[in-house]
Amino acid sequence: MAETKRGPHGPGGPGGPRGGFQKPKNMGKTVGTLLGYIGRSKWLLALVAVCLMLNTLCSIGGSYMLRPLIDECIIPGDYVRLARTLVLMACIYASAALLGYAYSRIMVHVSQKATHAIRRDLFAKMQRLPLSYFDTHTHGELMSRYTNDIDTLTEILQNGLVSLCSGVLTFVGVVAVMLYLSPLLFLVTVFSLGLMLVVIMTVGKRSRRYFMAQQKDLGEVNGYIEEMIEGQKVIKVFNHEAKARDGFAWRNERYRQSATNAQSFAGAMMPAMGNISHINYALTCCAGALLSIAFGLDLGSLVLYLQYTRQVSQPISQVSQQVNNVLAAIAGAERVFEVMETAPEVDEGKVTLVHVSHAADGTLTESGGRSDGWAWKKPDGGLTPLKGDVRFKDVVFSYVPEKTILHGISLYAKPGQKIAFVGSTGAGKTTITNLINRFYEIESGLITYDGIDVKDISKESLRRSLGIVLQDTHLFSGTIADNIRYGKLDATDEEVRTAARLANADTFISHLPNGYDTWITGDGGSLSQGERQLLAIARATVADPPVLILDEATSSIDTRTEKLIEEGMDQLMAGRTVFVIAHRLSTVRNSRAIMVLEQGEIIERGDHEDLIAQGGKYYQLYTGQAELS
Repeated sequence: MAETKRGPHGPGGPGGPRGGFQKPKNMGKTVGTLLGYIGRSKWLLALVAVCLMLNTLCSIGGSYMLRPLIDECIIPGDYVRLARTLVLMACIYASAALLGYAYSRIMVHVSQKATHAIRRDLFAKMQRLPLSYFDTHTHGELMSRYTNDIDTLTEILQNGLVSLCSGVLTFVGVVAVMLYLSPLLFLVTVFSLGLMLVVIMTVGKRSRRYFMAQQKDLGEVNGYIEEMIEGQKVIKVFNHEAKARDGFAWRNERYRQSATNAQSFAGAMMPAMGNISHINYALTCCAGALLSIAFGLDLGSLVLYLQYTRQVSQPISQVSQQVNNVLAAIAGAERVFEVMETAPEVDEGKVTLVHVSHAADGTLTESGGRSDGWAWKKPDGGLTPLKGDVRFKDVVFSYVPEKTILHGISLYAKPGQKIAFVGSTGAGKTTITNLINRFYEIESGLITYDGIDVKDISKESLRRSLGIVLQDTHLFSGTIADNIRYGKLDATDEEVRTAARLANADTFISHLPNGYDTWITGDGGSLSQGERQLLAIARATVADPPVLILDEATSSIDTRTEKLIEEGMDQLMAGRTVFVIAHRLSTVRNSRAIMVLEQGEIIERGDHEDLIAQGGKYYQLYTGQAELS
């Protein structure tokens, strides 16, 4: 997907090109995909087509009744026939109104069903995209797919598409009747239609460009608003309210300019078309009068032709207005479909995680429900007990080709061992844990889990076997219990409470207004950072994983609280393979092995006593002669 160029003031800001899309890049492909969604309601669409054609016939036919009304009723003075004709006209126009209402209601159902499916598929696809995709796309940019782009598409499917088709059918029908009534008078109409076409092509070309810019600028405004709302605490901490206002001001101003230009050109279309229509009507009146005198054109035909002269410009204006909207909607749909066509996270793993039971002779058998433990099930049906043996061998990794993050990392963690990583920011500590999860794929080397290459393990099973507590916690809208249960959706209330007690979160939870049923929103904004992190630890605890990853898990917890949960953490880590990333060296002293990383390489390894004895980097950090940056 084409990215918005970033200037010195942010995405697409001053100093960066206006970038973005100007028109659909592949209209045929996008329309084809869109038709696939709409086509799921093909019988309803067929009914819409029938209603639309009948509505057009009724609209044109109702006007056609003017001819017999004048020639056969008014001029002869036949009041009885006049009454019948008026009743018939009323019935025809009433039918047109009912048919119009019918196809409009049906299209509401069709459009909502199509966009519902698009939103569903877009969200489902986003769940299968790799983390690297979200690293390179802002939240606001992705949210604009669900809001601006799909909303514009919904409006076009609901109203614009039918309006476009109705305009085309009406134009074709009116022109056909005008040709039937008087080919000579139609020459005057052709002249006017030519002028209209020139106006549409001239004004529409520029209008289209501004409409595309308007759509893009609106997306940036909404994306910026969302990011600023999410970052309100950071903005206030650094007193950047004025900077945030300025950032919004120029984005809002740019949107105003593009929207003004788009609406100005779109607004100029109707007066221009109206004036041409008036000129056409005057010329047709003059020419029609001459034809009536010279060639005996009946009055009913002349009046009817003049009526159609009024009508023929309306579908042209209607179509010209909808073309811009349709193109903008297709461009938005293309942006949505580009996300849906992005290559998903690759997962070729065939080894799965299954419940097993231990027989009396020590053999393992797969079980469907609660069991004695877990095992890796290989494609051939063989079972390997899940122990938590993780090994790296000469692993090389980089997020971008230009910068290697890990240089030939080799390490091992035997079942039940606690392995700690210390080092400066950017040394590669978190990257190592991300590779265990296969959030990213290594460039070379090998990572094994219980002797199995992690690439051979399905990602779902791999991640199910891991418990992770991140430095940046994320809580969902729901109760405290719901957030803990997120680690194991079928956990009982007692399991939730046991996990909370183990993480030492039960004390503060019991003091909340509704205890475990307390509702939290806004990522747990009503809780302290330490309390949120305790909930994250409880969430990992309830999952009961054989391998635990603690990424600065106690960084936001005060020393007293850290002491309180240390015993619980020890119970949690007992018998588990644990990877710990910590700035506080006191939390890693009891680790089986401590890895000191620097610029993507392990420069020291050993337990606490070994590293102190070496007198190297770890010794300097521990004694305060050096600091973690």
